[in-house]
Amino acid sequence: MSQPELNLSLQFADPRHRALLPRHKVIRYIRAALELPGEIAVRIVGAEEGRALNKEYRGKDYATNVLTFDYSHEPVVGADLVICAEVVEQEAKEMGIDILAHYAHMLVHGTLHAQGYDHEEDDEAACMEARETELMVGLGFADPYQRG
Repeated sequence: MSQPELNLSLQFADPRHRALLPRHKVIRYIRAALELPGEIAVRIVGAEEGRALNKEYRGKDYATNVLTFDYSHEPVVGADLVICAEVVEQEAKEMGIDILAHYAHMLVHGTLHAQGYDHEEDDEAACMEARETELMVGLGFADPYQRG
C-alpha cells in the first residue's frame, strides 16, 4: 500500500532535539498516521511559546506536549503540530521511555487529531488509543499506553 503524499514544513524554534528529529524520521512517523494526503507544519518550541499558545487557544496556562491546529480534513489534511521540547523531554524522563519514542508518539497523536480523531469521550479515547498503539507498534516502538 502506498503512503499518502506529505508536504512537510519542519521548524525548530527550540533546537535542543534537532539531531533526534531528522526530516526523514518526522515524515515517516506522520505518514504512518496519515489516511489522506497532508500539508502539515511541525514546530518544535520551548516552554514559553508552548505555554503562550496553549493559553491563547485552549485557555490553559501551561505548556503541553502537543497542540494540533487542524484546518482541513479532506481532500487534504491541513494542520500545524506544535510540540514542546521541554515537556516531551520531561515526560519521557518521568515515564522512563526513550525521548525519540515519545516524539514519535506525539507526532502520531497530533496527526490523528489533525484528521478528526479525539479523546474527549471514553469511546473516542479507546478508538484513538487503539489506533495510536497499532501505529506505534508498526513503527517499531512499544505500546505508548502500556506502562510498567
